[in-house]
Amino acid sequence: MGKGISKLFRKILFAPVVTGIGYLAAIMPRMFQRPTFELIEKKRLYAHRGLYDNKTDAPENSMKAFKKAIDAGFGIELDVQLTKDERVVVFHDFDLKRICNVDKKVKDLTYAEISKLNILDTDCKIPLFEDVLELVDGKVPLIIEYKLPDFKTDICEIVDGMLQYYNGSYCIESFHPMAVFWYRIKRPEVVRGILSSDYVATGDVEGASPIVMSMSKNLLFNFIIRPDFVAYDCRFFTNPSRQICKKLFKAPSVAWTIKSQKELELRQDDYDVFIFEGFIPE
Repeated sequence: MGKGISKLFRKILFAPVVTGIGYLAAIMPRMFQRPTFELIEKKRLYAHRGLYDNKTDAPENSMKAFKKAIDAGFGIELDVQLTKDERVVVFHDFDLKRICNVDKKVKDLTYAEISKLNILDTDCKIPLFEDVLELVDGKVPLIIEYKLPDFKTDICEIVDGMLQYYNGSYCIESFHPMAVFWYRIKRPEVVRGILSSDYVATGDVEGASPIVMSMSKNLLFNFIIRPDFVAYDCRFFTNPSRQICKKLFKAPSVAWTIKSQKELELRQDDYDVFIFEGFIPE
């Protein structure tokens, strides 16, 4: 009887230890042969979709917004996705409704069709990624976010082909693990990051599997992608997985999106790099 109880007691103690080790192994970022994160060393502030104001003639993800960020000396965070004819455009939303008042998806239109549209009430056009690269030309570093509407990673190969000839500093990130996984397998020398948030709290769960959302929130896809950094919604800076990645595994932590000087100052000890919008950091 005594031996049976002792054995059961050991199992009870052993189970959480194994679970804890498994959890740490799952969320662990890349630990060995990490590429140098020059972004961390040289630039901490990144203008979200350029230094934009949607109420002016320099709206989000426009050439004017990118030029303003360059002139101000800020790094740039931008979004890339494919058109129907596989041109790489810099655009955030999967559909054109909010920005162009057209109820169609980017992937369903050719670039010729998209090039006729204006961004909001301006004369700005949705730019090609290649034109943005030519504009930036290494003047400031880039955080390039891949927008994947499905599991196809064709865009990764296309964009990477452009970046092979680009001399500036950049890293890549995505909410979609498959984009980050592509870089782990195909281009391990490029700094890669995973984007995440508390999707239930933000209400951004339409059509999504609760299991997938929970895994993403808690960075449990890290065991597949082994990111170099974690870009996490700054409203949920206390997320345990994010904190462990930063404090225990020493992975750089990127905050998105900082929206005031006060918030920037409050989060200084929680993050290493800051993606901001709506104000000019002091």
